[in-house]
Amino acid sequence: MNPGSVLEVRNLNVAAENGQAGFALLFRILISIQRAKGEGMMSSRSKPLIEEPKSPETPEEVFHWVQAGRISSDAALRHLNRMDNRPMALTLGRDPSKKDAILTSKERADAVLRELDQLVGLTGVKVLVREMRAFVEVQQRRADFHLPQDPQMLHMVFQGAPGTGKTTVARLLGQLFAALGVLPKGHLVEVERADLVGEYIGHTAQKTRDVIKRALGGIMFIDEAYSLARGGEKDFGKEAIDTLVKAMEDYRGEFLLILAGYPQEMAWFLSTNPGLLSRFPIHLEFPNYNAQELLAIARLMLAAGQYTMTRDAEQGFLKYLEEQQGHWHTNAGNARMIRNFLEHAIRRQAVRLADHLDRVTRQELIQLTWADLEGGL
Repeated sequence: MNPGSVLEVRNLNVAAENGQAGFALLFRILISIQRAKGEGMMSSRSKPLIEEPKSPETPEEVFHWVQAGRISSDAALRHLNRMDNRPMALTLGRDPSKKDAILTSKERADAVLRELDQLVGLTGVKVLVREMRAFVEVQQRRADFHLPQDPQMLHMVFQGAPGTGKTTVARLLGQLFAALGVLPKGHLVEVERADLVGEYIGHTAQKTRDVIKRALGGIMFIDEAYSLARGGEKDFGKEAIDTLVKAMEDYRGEFLLILAGYPQEMAWFLSTNPGLLSRFPIHLEFPNYNAQELLAIARLMLAAGQYTMTRDAEQGFLKYLEEQQGHWHTNAGNARMIRNFLEHAIRRQAVRLADHLDRVTRQELIQLTWADLEGGL
Protein backbone atom coordinates (compact mmCIF):
# COMPACT_ATOMS: atom_id res chain seq x y z
CA MET A 1 0.00 0.00 0.00
CA ASN A 2 1.42 3.42 -0.87
CA PRO A 3 1.84 6.08 1.89
CA GLY A 4 -1.03 8.16 0.50
CA SER A 5 -3.41 5.21 0.74
CA VAL A 6 -2.28 4.52 4.31
CA LEU A 7 -3.06 8.12 5.20
CA GLU A 8 -6.51 7.87 3.58
CA VAL A 9 -7.35 4.76 5.62
CA ARG A 10 -6.08 6.42 8.81
CA ASN A 11 -8.30 9.40 8.09
CA LEU A 12 -11.28 7.06 7.79
CA ASN A 13 -10.43 5.37 11.07
CA VAL A 14 -10.23 8.74 12.81
CA ALA A 15 -13.67 9.57 11.39
CA ALA A 16 -15.00 6.27 12.68
CA GLU A 17 -13.59 6.86 16.17
CA ASN A 18 -15.35 10.22 16.21
CA GLY A 19 -18.66 8.45 15.66
CA GLN A 20 -19.51 9.93 12.28
CA ALA A 21 -22.89 8.52 11.20
CA GLY A 22 -22.32 5.09 12.70
CA PHE A 23 -19.15 4.41 10.72
CA ALA A 24 -17.42 2.75 13.67
CA LEU A 25 -19.75 -0.23 13.39
CA LEU A 26 -18.97 -0.52 9.69
CA PHE A 27 -15.25 -0.50 10.43
CA ARG A 28 -15.56 -3.24 13.04
CA ILE A 29 -17.55 -5.41 10.65
CA LEU A 30 -14.98 -4.89 7.91
CA ILE A 31 -12.03 -5.75 10.17
CA SER A 32 -13.78 -8.92 11.33
CA ILE A 33 -14.40 -9.99 7.74
CA GLN A 34 -10.77 -9.45 6.77
CA ARG A 35 -9.38 -11.24 9.81
CA ALA A 36 -11.63 -14.22 9.16
CA LYS A 37 -10.30 -14.42 5.65
CA GLY A 38 -6.71 -14.17 6.92
CA GLU A 39 -5.95 -11.73 4.20
CA GLY A 40 -5.63 -8.40 6.05
CA MET A 41 -6.84 -5.50 3.99
CA MET A 42 -7.58 -6.42 0.40
CA SER A 43 -4.46 -6.17 -1.74
CA SER A 44 -4.13 -4.49 -5.06
CA ARG A 45 -3.34 -7.91 -6.56
CA SER A 46 -6.99 -9.00 -6.26
CA LYS A 47 -8.40 -10.41 -9.48
CA PRO A 48 -9.92 -7.63 -11.61
CA LEU A 49 -13.66 -7.74 -12.11
CA ILE A 50 -15.05 -8.21 -15.60
CA GLU A 51 -17.07 -5.03 -15.22
CA GLU A 52 -16.05 -2.40 -12.69
CA PRO A 53 -18.94 -0.80 -10.75
CA LYS A 54 -19.38 2.94 -11.06
CA SER A 55 -19.18 3.39 -7.29
CA PRO A 56 -18.43 1.16 -4.28
CA GLU A 57 -21.49 -0.74 -3.08
CA THR A 58 -20.26 -2.18 0.24
CA PRO A 59 -18.00 -0.93 3.09
CA GLU A 60 -15.40 -3.49 2.00
CA GLU A 61 -15.34 -2.03 -1.51
CA VAL A 62 -15.00 1.49 -0.09
CA PHE A 63 -11.76 0.52 1.69
CA HIS A 64 -10.50 -1.32 -1.38
CA TRP A 65 -11.07 1.79 -3.51
CA VAL A 66 -9.29 4.00 -0.95
CA GLN A 67 -6.28 1.67 -0.94
CA ALA A 68 -6.17 1.68 -4.72
CA GLY A 69 -6.28 5.47 -4.76
CA ARG A 70 -9.54 5.53 -6.71
CA ILE A 71 -11.41 7.77 -4.24
CA SER A 72 -10.42 10.25 -1.55
CA SER A 73 -11.21 9.87 2.13
CA ASP A 74 -13.92 12.54 1.81
CA ALA A 75 -15.61 10.60 -0.98
CA ALA A 76 -15.26 7.38 1.03
CA LEU A 77 -16.95 8.96 4.04
CA ARG A 78 -19.80 10.08 1.85
CA HIS A 79 -20.26 6.57 0.45
CA LEU A 80 -20.16 5.07 3.95
CA ASN A 81 -22.64 7.65 5.19
CA ARG A 82 -25.03 6.74 2.38
CA MET A 83 -24.67 3.03 3.20
CA ASP A 84 -25.13 3.69 6.90
CA ASN A 85 -28.40 5.57 6.30
CA ARG A 86 -30.08 3.23 3.85
CA PRO A 87 -32.55 0.73 5.33
CA MET A 88 -31.34 -2.86 5.31
CA ALA A 89 -33.75 -5.79 5.00
CA LEU A 90 -31.53 -8.32 6.76
CA THR A 91 -33.52 -11.39 7.70
CA LEU A 92 -32.58 -14.92 8.70
CA GLY A 93 -31.58 -17.00 5.73
CA ARG A 94 -31.25 -13.96 3.47
CA ASP A 95 -27.96 -13.10 1.80
CA PRO A 96 -27.24 -9.37 2.36
CA SER A 97 -25.01 -9.33 -0.70
CA LYS A 98 -28.02 -9.95 -2.93
CA LYS A 99 -29.40 -6.89 -4.73
CA ASP A 100 -32.84 -7.07 -3.14
CA ALA A 101 -31.41 -7.21 0.41
CA ILE A 102 -30.46 -3.52 0.44
CA LEU A 103 -32.54 -0.66 -0.86
CA THR A 104 -30.00 1.41 -2.77
CA SER A 105 -29.77 5.17 -2.82
CA LYS A 106 -31.11 5.22 -6.39
CA GLU A 107 -34.06 3.00 -5.48
CA ARG A 108 -34.98 5.20 -2.52
CA ALA A 109 -34.72 8.35 -4.65
CA ASP A 110 -36.81 6.75 -7.40
CA ALA A 111 -39.49 5.83 -4.84
CA VAL A 112 -39.68 9.45 -3.64
CA LEU A 113 -40.09 10.72 -7.20
CA ARG A 114 -42.85 8.20 -7.85
CA GLU A 115 -44.70 9.56 -4.83
CA LEU A 116 -44.13 13.09 -6.11
CA ASP A 117 -45.55 12.14 -9.51
CA GLN A 118 -48.75 10.94 -7.84
CA LEU A 119 -49.50 14.49 -6.67
CA VAL A 120 -52.05 16.32 -8.80
CA GLY A 121 -50.65 19.10 -10.99
CA LEU A 122 -47.37 20.79 -9.96
CA THR A 123 -45.70 20.10 -13.33
CA GLY A 124 -43.07 22.83 -12.89
CA VAL A 125 -42.26 21.69 -9.35
CA LYS A 126 -41.74 18.11 -10.50
CA VAL A 127 -39.36 19.21 -13.24
CA LEU A 128 -37.28 21.33 -10.85
CA VAL A 129 -37.08 18.56 -8.24
CA ARG A 130 -35.68 16.22 -10.91
CA GLU A 131 -33.14 18.90 -11.85
CA MET A 132 -32.01 19.08 -8.23
CA ARG A 133 -31.61 15.32 -8.03
CA ALA A 134 -29.55 15.27 -11.23
CA PHE A 135 -27.39 18.14 -9.97
CA VAL A 136 -26.63 16.37 -6.68
CA GLU A 137 -25.81 13.06 -8.35
CA VAL A 138 -23.52 14.67 -10.93
CA GLN A 139 -21.65 16.61 -8.23
CA GLN A 140 -21.17 13.39 -6.27
CA ARG A 141 -19.84 11.67 -9.37
CA ARG A 142 -17.41 14.54 -9.96
CA ALA A 143 -16.14 14.04 -6.40
CA ASP A 144 -15.40 10.40 -7.22
CA PHE A 145 -13.03 11.63 -9.94
CA HIS A 146 -11.49 14.36 -7.72
CA LEU A 147 -13.06 17.09 -9.88
CA PRO A 148 -14.11 20.49 -8.49
CA GLN A 149 -17.70 20.61 -7.26
CA ASP A 150 -20.19 23.43 -7.56
CA PRO A 151 -20.92 24.59 -3.99
CA GLN A 152 -24.47 25.70 -4.90
CA MET A 153 -26.72 26.06 -1.87
CA LEU A 154 -30.03 24.22 -1.83
CA HIS A 155 -32.02 26.56 0.43
CA MET A 156 -35.35 27.33 -1.23
CA VAL A 157 -38.36 29.62 -1.44
CA PHE A 158 -41.80 28.08 -2.02
CA GLN A 159 -44.27 30.59 -3.46
CA GLY A 160 -47.95 29.80 -3.56
CA ALA A 161 -51.32 30.04 -1.83
CA PRO A 162 -52.35 27.71 1.00
CA GLY A 163 -53.35 24.19 0.04
CA THR A 164 -51.14 23.95 -3.07
CA GLY A 165 -48.88 21.17 -1.79
CA LYS A 166 -45.94 23.14 -0.39
CA THR A 167 -45.61 21.19 2.87
CA THR A 168 -46.05 17.85 1.10
CA VAL A 169 -43.29 18.65 -1.40
CA ALA A 170 -41.00 19.84 1.43
CA ARG A 171 -41.46 16.47 3.18
CA LEU A 172 -40.66 14.59 -0.04
CA LEU A 173 -37.56 16.73 -0.61
CA GLY A 174 -36.31 15.76 2.85
CA GLN A 175 -36.72 12.10 1.95
CA LEU A 176 -35.03 12.62 -1.43
CA PHE A 177 -32.00 14.42 -0.01
CA ALA A 178 -31.64 11.78 2.69
CA ALA A 179 -31.64 9.07 0.00
CA LEU A 180 -28.96 10.96 -1.94
CA GLY A 181 -26.76 11.46 1.11
CA VAL A 182 -27.18 15.25 1.15
CA LEU A 183 -28.95 15.15 4.52
CA PRO A 184 -28.32 12.46 7.18
CA LYS A 185 -31.94 12.39 8.42
CA GLY A 186 -34.21 14.26 6.02
CA HIS A 187 -36.89 14.97 8.62
CA LEU A 188 -39.16 18.01 8.32
CA VAL A 189 -39.51 20.60 11.09
CA GLU A 190 -42.49 22.90 10.43
CA VAL A 191 -42.44 26.24 12.23
CA GLU A 192 -44.17 29.61 12.17
CA ARG A 193 -43.53 33.01 13.71
CA ALA A 194 -44.68 31.98 17.20
CA ASP A 195 -42.10 29.17 17.28
CA LEU A 196 -39.22 31.59 16.61
CA VAL A 197 -40.09 34.98 18.08
CA GLY A 198 -39.81 35.55 21.81
CA GLU A 199 -41.25 38.14 24.16
CA TYR A 200 -38.14 39.96 25.34
CA ILE A 201 -34.60 40.79 24.21
CA GLY A 202 -32.50 37.65 23.80
CA HIS A 203 -35.46 35.29 23.99
CA THR A 204 -35.97 35.21 20.21
CA ALA A 205 -32.38 34.21 19.43
CA GLN A 206 -32.54 31.34 21.91
CA LYS A 207 -35.91 30.09 20.62
CA THR A 208 -34.66 30.24 17.03
CA ARG A 209 -31.42 28.41 17.89
CA ASP A 210 -33.43 25.68 19.61
CA VAL A 211 -35.53 25.16 16.48
CA ILE A 212 -32.41 25.12 14.32
CA LYS A 213 -30.92 22.35 16.48
CA ARG A 214 -34.07 20.28 15.98
CA ALA A 215 -33.80 20.79 12.23
CA LEU A 216 -30.13 19.77 11.91
CA GLY A 217 -29.84 16.86 9.52
CA GLY A 218 -33.16 17.73 7.89
CA ILE A 219 -35.30 20.59 6.61
CA MET A 220 -36.72 23.59 8.46
CA PHE A 221 -39.93 24.76 6.82
CA ILE A 222 -41.19 28.25 7.75
CA ASP A 223 -44.68 28.94 6.46
CA GLU A 224 -45.73 32.58 6.00
CA ALA A 225 -42.09 33.53 6.59
CA TYR A 226 -42.80 37.19 5.80
CA SER A 227 -44.58 37.46 9.15
CA LEU A 228 -41.11 37.64 10.70
CA ALA A 229 -40.52 41.05 9.11
CA ARG A 230 -43.93 42.68 9.50
CA GLY A 231 -43.26 44.28 12.87
CA GLY A 232 -40.66 46.76 11.64
CA GLU A 233 -37.13 47.44 12.85
CA LYS A 234 -37.94 47.17 16.56
CA ASP A 235 -39.84 43.90 16.25
CA PHE A 236 -38.18 40.75 17.59
CA GLY A 237 -38.86 39.06 14.25
CA LYS A 238 -35.79 40.80 12.83
CA GLU A 239 -33.69 39.06 15.47
CA ALA A 240 -35.07 35.70 14.31
CA ILE A 241 -34.13 36.53 10.70
CA ASP A 242 -30.59 37.51 11.69
CA THR A 243 -30.21 34.30 13.71
CA LEU A 244 -31.39 32.20 10.77
CA VAL A 245 -29.01 33.93 8.35
CA LYS A 246 -26.09 33.29 10.71
CA ALA A 247 -27.09 29.65 11.16
CA MET A 248 -27.11 29.11 7.40
CA GLU A 249 -23.39 29.90 7.45
CA ASP A 250 -22.52 28.22 10.76
CA TYR A 251 -24.33 25.00 9.81
CA ARG A 252 -23.65 25.04 6.08
CA GLY A 253 -24.59 21.68 4.61
CA GLU A 254 -26.13 20.43 7.87
CA PHE A 255 -29.72 21.52 7.23
CA LEU A 256 -31.86 23.12 4.54
CA LEU A 257 -34.14 26.09 5.05
CA ILE A 258 -37.36 26.50 3.07
CA LEU A 259 -39.31 29.75 3.31
CA ALA A 260 -42.92 29.56 2.13
CA GLY A 261 -45.79 31.94 1.49
CA TYR A 262 -47.71 34.01 -1.05
CA PRO A 263 -45.59 35.17 -4.04
CA GLN A 264 -45.92 38.95 -3.56
CA GLU A 265 -45.38 38.81 0.19
CA MET A 266 -42.33 36.55 -0.23
CA ALA A 267 -40.79 38.95 -2.76
CA TRP A 268 -41.24 41.78 -0.28
CA PHE A 269 -39.81 39.71 2.57
CA LEU A 270 -36.65 38.78 0.66
CA SER A 271 -36.06 42.46 -0.05
CA THR A 272 -36.12 43.39 3.65
CA ASN A 273 -32.74 41.81 4.42
CA PRO A 274 -29.75 42.24 2.06
CA GLY A 275 -28.43 38.78 2.91
CA LEU A 276 -31.61 36.82 2.26
CA LEU A 277 -32.13 36.81 -1.51
CA SER A 278 -28.64 35.52 -2.37
CA ARG A 279 -28.96 32.68 0.12
CA PHE A 280 -32.08 31.24 -1.52
CA PRO A 281 -31.14 30.42 -5.13
CA ILE A 282 -34.00 27.98 -5.75
CA HIS A 283 -37.57 29.26 -6.11
CA LEU A 284 -40.48 26.86 -6.65
CA GLU A 285 -43.85 28.16 -7.84
CA PHE A 286 -46.99 26.41 -6.58
CA PRO A 287 -49.87 27.62 -8.77
CA ASN A 288 -53.53 27.44 -7.79
CA TYR A 289 -55.28 24.29 -8.98
CA ASN A 290 -57.74 24.50 -11.85
CA ALA A 291 -61.22 22.93 -11.77
CA GLN A 292 -60.15 19.58 -13.26
CA GLU A 293 -57.25 19.30 -10.81
CA LEU A 294 -59.50 20.10 -7.85
CA LEU A 295 -61.90 17.37 -8.96
CA ALA A 296 -59.00 14.91 -9.23
CA ILE A 297 -57.92 15.87 -5.70
CA ALA A 298 -61.49 15.29 -4.49
CA ARG A 299 -61.49 11.80 -6.01
CA LEU A 300 -58.21 10.94 -4.27
CA MET A 301 -59.43 12.22 -0.91
CA LEU A 302 -62.68 10.27 -1.17
CA ALA A 303 -60.90 7.09 -2.30
CA ALA A 304 -58.67 7.26 0.77
CA GLY A 305 -61.79 7.04 2.95
CA GLN A 306 -63.56 4.55 0.67
CA TYR A 307 -66.08 7.03 -0.65
CA THR A 308 -67.11 7.83 -4.23
CA MET A 309 -69.32 10.38 -5.95
CA THR A 310 -72.20 9.47 -8.16
CA ARG A 311 -71.95 10.59 -11.79
CA ASP A 312 -74.43 13.39 -11.16
CA ALA A 313 -72.45 14.49 -8.13
CA GLU A 314 -69.19 14.62 -10.10
CA GLN A 315 -70.76 16.55 -12.96
CA GLY A 316 -72.42 19.03 -10.64
CA PHE A 317 -69.26 19.48 -8.59
CA LEU A 318 -67.09 20.04 -11.68
CA LYS A 319 -69.55 22.59 -13.06
CA TYR A 320 -69.49 24.46 -9.76
CA LEU A 321 -65.66 24.46 -9.67
CA GLU A 322 -65.44 25.73 -13.25
CA GLU A 323 -67.88 28.56 -12.52
CA GLN A 324 -65.91 29.61 -9.45
CA GLN A 325 -62.47 29.30 -11.04
CA GLY A 326 -60.64 32.63 -10.87
CA HIS A 327 -63.13 33.98 -8.34
CA TRP A 328 -61.95 32.19 -5.22
CA HIS A 329 -60.84 34.27 -2.26
CA THR A 330 -57.05 34.41 -1.93
CA ASN A 331 -57.34 32.37 1.27
CA ALA A 332 -59.79 29.82 -0.16
CA GLY A 333 -57.26 27.05 0.40
CA ASN A 334 -57.22 24.99 -2.83
CA ALA A 335 -56.92 21.37 -1.65
CA ARG A 336 -57.89 22.37 1.90
CA MET A 337 -61.05 23.96 0.52
CA ILE A 338 -61.90 20.70 -1.26
CA ARG A 339 -61.38 18.76 1.97
CA ASN A 340 -63.79 21.09 3.75
CA PHE A 341 -66.41 20.63 1.00
CA LEU A 342 -66.12 16.85 1.22
CA GLU A 343 -66.25 16.74 5.01
CA HIS A 344 -69.48 18.78 4.90
CA ALA A 345 -70.90 16.46 2.21
CA ILE A 346 -70.08 13.38 4.31
CA ARG A 347 -71.90 14.90 7.28
CA ARG A 348 -74.94 15.61 5.10
CA GLN A 349 -74.84 12.04 3.81
CA ALA A 350 -74.81 10.80 7.41
CA VAL A 351 -77.93 12.84 8.21
CA ARG A 352 -79.62 11.51 5.08
CA LEU A 353 -78.92 7.88 6.02
CA ALA A 354 -79.33 8.07 9.78
CA ASP A 355 -83.13 7.61 9.89
CA HIS A 356 -83.03 4.21 8.16
CA LEU A 357 -79.63 2.77 9.11
CA ASP A 358 -80.98 -0.78 9.45
CA ARG A 359 -81.81 -0.79 5.72
CA VAL A 360 -78.73 1.04 4.42
CA THR A 361 -76.60 -0.92 1.92
CA ARG A 362 -72.84 -0.88 1.56
CA GLN A 363 -73.15 1.04 -1.72
CA GLU A 364 -75.23 3.75 -0.06
CA LEU A 365 -72.60 4.12 2.68
CA ILE A 366 -69.91 4.66 0.05
CA GLN A 367 -71.68 7.01 -2.37
CA LEU A 368 -72.08 10.77 -2.07
CA THR A 369 -74.90 12.27 -4.11
CA TRP A 370 -75.15 15.71 -5.65
CA ALA A 371 -77.61 16.64 -2.91
CA ASP A 372 -74.93 15.81 -0.31
CA LEU A 373 -72.34 18.00 -2.05
CA GLU A 374 -74.61 20.86 -3.12
CA GLY A 375 -75.64 21.63 0.42
CA GLY A 376 -72.07 22.42 1.45
CA LEU A 377 -71.05 24.63 -1.47
